[in-house]
Amino acid sequence: MTLRDELRFVHDNRHVRLSADRMETMDRNAAALAASGIVERAAGVGDRAPDFTLGSATGRQVSLSALLTDGPVVLTFYRGAWCPFCNLALRALQAHHEAITARGARLLAVSPQVPDESLSLTQKEELAFDVLSDIGSDVAERYGIAFDLGEELGALYDELGFELRRVNDGHDRTLPLPATYVIDRDGVIRWAFVASDYAVRAEPSDILAALDSLS
Repeated sequence: MTLRDELRFVHDNRHVRLSADRMETMDRNAAALAASGIVERAAGVGDRAPDFTLGSATGRQVSLSALLTDGPVVLTFYRGAWCPFCNLALRALQAHHEAITARGARLLAVSPQVPDESLSLTQKEELAFDVLSDIGSDVAERYGIAFDLGEELGALYDELGFELRRVNDGHDRTLPLPATYVIDRDGVIRWAFVASDYAVRAEPSDILAALDSLS
């Protein structure tokens, strides 16, 4: 089963845990986000990847430009450990981590969560790659993928117990779109996946193919 199949299965069976009213609220807000044009405005192929330095789950400072001196970087943004679709995507990346590093690349995952939340996720999922904290979504903003939850959807997330105010250190209304970038050693984005649909993520096989195309 591909990651795409797993994500679709979870989405298609969300009625098991969500009421019809809540699904309608999510779908309506998702449609509004898609219509906003944010995907078209996001950083894309041929753009220079904005540099950044962020703290990792283990307390280290990680710089994109420093990593690029050793090879390409696969940079993926996710919403948080509270998101089942994010967890599936990270699990799939972990399963392909060895194949990514075999191509000389480094994998980074970025979310607006505080380091303690990222550390818990790293330990739970046994992630071998760096998970970085973009508190306030400043880096996501520079990539053009940060968006603000509306009051209605924010209130629904509160009802569902996602605790975004706590896990995002008070920045409970700003999240990144699902996005993955393959960045070459010159700091240029050579492959990009950006979606407004939270249930859609980059397929690991496509990431590997993008890395192969660099050489």
